Amino acid sequence: MNVSYLYSLLAVVVLGLIAYAGAAVGLEVIFGIVIPFLAILVFFAGFINKVLDWAKSPVPFRITTTCGQQQSYQGIFKQSKIDNPSTTGGVIIRMLLEILLFRSLFRNTRVEFKGKKVAYKWVVWLWLFAILFHYSFLVVIIRHLRFFVEPTPFFVKALETVDGMLQIGLPGLFLSGVMLLGATTLLLMRRILLPKINYFSRAADYFPLFLIIGIAITGILMRHFTKVDVVQVKQLTMGLATLHPGIPEDGVGGSIFYVHLFFVSLLVAYIPFSKLMHMGGIFLSPTRNVANNTRMKHHTNPWNPKVKIHTYEAYEEDFRDKMKEANIPVEKE
Repeated sequence: MNVSYLYSLLAVVVLGLIAYAGAAVGLEVIFGIVIPFLAILVFFAGFINKVLDWAKSPVPFRITTTCGQQQSYQGIFKQSKIDNPSTTGGVIIRMLLEILLFRSLFRNTRVEFKGKKVAYKWVVWLWLFAILFHYSFLVVIIRHLRFFVEPTPFFVKALETVDGMLQIGLPGLFLSGVMLLGATTLLLMRRILLPKINYFSRAADYFPLFLIIGIAITGILMRHFTKVDVVQVKQLTMGLATLHPGIPEDGVGGSIFYVHLFFVSLLVAYIPFSKLMHMGGIFLSPTRNVANNTRMKHHTNPWNPKVKIHTYEAYEEDFRDKMKEANIPVEKE
């Protein structure tokens, strides 16, 4: 069995201990200011470089991934305008459904052998876990905007009210934090326990999952168990956001905050060099963002060398007499 996940788990644990020990011995500036700034720089530099590299890749022909009927003769075949779009409008609708609802993942199937027959089984669990993971992560990020802007935007306050509507505990439990931890754990268990997924999974696939689990756990710990000074935390984060960094004189109430911030910084810096870059790649994927209009428009490779062509008209002009002698019909007498 592939045990690459153990290396990723060990790496995250060691990194967490380094951050905890570093903050405890007075290295708050390193873990609270220097590393977050470096992470942001690495993220933007890596993200821009990756996008530019994708943008420079030529796409001379349409390689749209489809699962529906292409546009054809009217009255004979009914086109699937969303699954196989031939217009820009159809592509936009398809992209929105893909980005917001993971439509292609919703159609996920698993191949099974029942005796001598091949059967396809609809598997919705991966789509459900992915939806929970992405949207809970989005809610968590939006909630954290209150630490970077003043005054807190109204939509952030409204989202916090909805997120903590169950009013469990004091301070109230946020559903997004629990769902993020649960969904990430389920995705991790899927990679570890399913033999086929485990076979081709590598340490680089497990590392961000363990990082996100670490972020969720340390966040829950700070909110409900190891209390931190929220006012001092906001002072620190506002300083980072306004490029006037500084560690609060009274501290933030414990090393666990710096472990949390360190994990977030690592995840941010890791994004451009990992599969997490699908967050930007989905917009530039030619299998998704182009119309399938190969029947309506001719697409030519721009790097094809120019060749001298010999049209039929020129061919007939050169060999008309010989064609007549051989009783080959000609268009011009």
